[in-house]
Amino acid sequence: MTTTAPSNATDLRHRAEVEADSLPPLLVQAEQLAGSVLLGEHGRRRAGMGDDFWQYRPAQPGDSRRLVDHRRSARGDQQFIREREWQIAQTVHIWVDQGGSMRFASNPNLPQKIDRARKLALAASILMVRAGERVGLTGTTLPPRSGNMQILRLAEALSHDDSTDYAPPEHHAMIPHARGLFISDFLGPFDELQLALTKAADRGLRGVLLQILDPSEEQFPFTGRTVFESVTGQLRHETLKASALRDRYLERLAERRDALDQLCRATGWRMGLHHTGDSAQTALLWLYHALENSTS
Repeated sequence: MTTTAPSNATDLRHRAEVEADSLPPLLVQAEQLAGSVLLGEHGRRRAGMGDDFWQYRPAQPGDSRRLVDHRRSARGDQQFIREREWQIAQTVHIWVDQGGSMRFASNPNLPQKIDRARKLALAASILMVRAGERVGLTGTTLPPRSGNMQILRLAEALSHDDSTDYAPPEHHAMIPHARGLFISDFLGPFDELQLALTKAADRGLRGVLLQILDPSEEQFPFTGRTVFESVTGQLRHETLKASALRDRYLERLAERRDALDQLCRATGWRMGLHHTGDSAQTALLWLYHALENSTS
């Protein structure tokens, strides 16, 4: 008995379908979103950037061995990376709040804040990597790198939830004079964010804060008996007249936004606001150009 081998085209299509099925849905959505934004002048093409030596920095987990400057490293026990000016200008550190407060959506037709935050962060990363930049997370778990494999690593890293209501921003191992992107609802403790941005500014690092809110968090449409409970269940408040809390809530929200604006002005960062009911494409376009103009 003989069998007929599938054609090359059929075999190729099958392999493509298998590989596509294995991609995280987040990555597929981010690729589609990134594809809707037109790339402009960016990265190495920025005026004033050249190949001049800028600094040595300690090697971080994930750095390629070929980047190690062996002459500088031979002076001690620590390995050092020799960075040039354009490499630093093309480095972006990202932090996405993955705490419980971000897993909120007031309506089944709206995405959770964390879903929108992850999609925007990954889509922005795709655009920057395509422009030749190095992108990674704050901290030491995923140092900035270039290339498509880094996008896969980012998609994986951004898929993990935090068990706390409010996850503080990571502020370690940020490369001086690079750029940063922090995405959160920024409704948690303010001190941790202030510390992170102050440390970043001290290192000459500039960037963008993008606050993501559900429409109900701006409108506070609650009346009558209402139980307010955090996503993780760690916080709970019951009231018989929710409408009586509206004015004070909106006042506190305005105070927080004013504090965020002041912090950004003091540290040289930019502030943006996005609602989950609005277009993700519009938010990404603003975010892309805000990062492009955030060099120190």
